[in-house]
Amino acid sequence: MHVSFIPYGRRILVEGLLRDMEAQKHFLKMRKDGQESGIWMTSQVRALPFGIYEYIFPKEDRDIVLATLGAGHHSDYVPMEFKYFGMNIDVMNILRMMTHSNPIPKDYKKDQKYMWIRDNVDITLIGIKDDPDDLVGRGSIDCGWTHEAI
Repeated sequence: MHVSFIPYGRRILVEGLLRDMEAQKHFLKMRKDGQESGIWMTSQVRALPFGIYEYIFPKEDRDIVLATLGAGHHSDYVPMEFKYFGMNIDVMNILRMMTHSNPIPKDYKKDQKYMWIRDNVDITLIGIKDDPDDLVGRGSIDCGWTHEAI
């Protein structure tokens, strides 16, 4: 699963948040021949153009990641629109098209959060997208196991 966002704040504070995010461990579930297993993995933060970042993690942790990034913080979405030759253009929709993501869902639990330091860092969430759930691993750890294609 991928969450696209733009962090705002002093560079050193933003970088500290990104380091906390990259250090987070997630449990990636795997299945093979009716058995279930998994491995612990570190998450990934990917830098995209225009100051956009993407946080990559297993889908089972969707709710806690969204709660931590503050999706409920600005619960009322105010469209960022501007007029260009008489047309209303929604910037958030353009950013979602650029990141190939969908709007942030509203049906997630907000009762748990990770301990990422977000002091004086504001986050604008852009969107979320799912990964295929049918990747068969070829590595030394996941060889033959099916899991989410992170």
